[in-house]
Amino acid sequence: MNKDEFLKNLETEIKISKLSPYTLRNYLDFNKRLLEHLNKNPKDINQQDIKNFLADKMFDRSSSSVILFLAAIKFAYLSILGSDPTLGIKRPKNEKKIPTVLIKQEINSLINSTKTLKSKLILQLLYSSGLRVSEIVNLKPNDIVFTENIGWVRKGKGKKDRMFILSQNLIKKLEKFIKKNSDWNYLFSQDKPLTTRNIQKIVQKAAKNANLNKDVHVHTIRHSFATHLLEGGVDIRKIQVLLGHSSLNTTQLYTHISSSQLKQIKNPLDNL
Repeated sequence: MNKDEFLKNLETEIKISKLSPYTLRNYLDFNKRLLEHLNKNPKDINQQDIKNFLADKMFDRSSSSVILFLAAIKFAYLSILGSDPTLGIKRPKNEKKIPTVLIKQEINSLINSTKTLKSKLILQLLYSSGLRVSEIVNLKPNDIVFTENIGWVRKGKGKKDRMFILSQNLIKKLEKFIKKNSDWNYLFSQDKPLTTRNIQKIVQKAAKNANLNKDVHVHTIRHSFATHLLEGGVDIRKIQVLLGHSSLNTTQLYTHISSSQLKQIKNPLDNL
């Protein structure tokens, strides 16, 4: 089996497994890069080859990237060749970095720096719902329930349907937008979903126009949504459900971010 046959079979296996488009892209990319770098028949690649690739090409990458790379190789080889050349390779501990968060004024600047209606609605929806970028691009008009100010993610991460909340102000704008584009199959596109890269570009352009001196990505808006809810007194278990986290431990990362609440605590020494 040559490289092209291996990658074609891998694409089929990923689609059968119902993995997300993000996973599909990353798994294919990592396997392609490995095969091109080693220039060997896929069945001849062994554990030492994987280690050499990690040392040569991924020594400066984050722990999460290395973990994703090893998962991609493991999935491909187990699915296609029934073997795992990553077996015995120690996985690095995933770094739990405190994510970047925008304050409310920055969110407002981000939204208002966008000139087109569609881009503005996308930014407002990201902040109003806290959805992942892969969930936003796959939304359809009938996923929005206008009478209840909510929407539904159909088969999101973990293959589960999940409700999300929407502001009353945004609901009215979305209803008008959907009526204007009544022949669209997706909320923000006609025949096929926007790519996640499309959304990333909208966010990055808006951040540049707003002169935000922060590294702003789609997930930054999701982090900001969760942090602002927490600062507003929303129970962390409710935030967990809204974000679609399977574990509360993931959501608890936001308890380390909410610095504005910490600053309001009266120091006990001042009470003496």
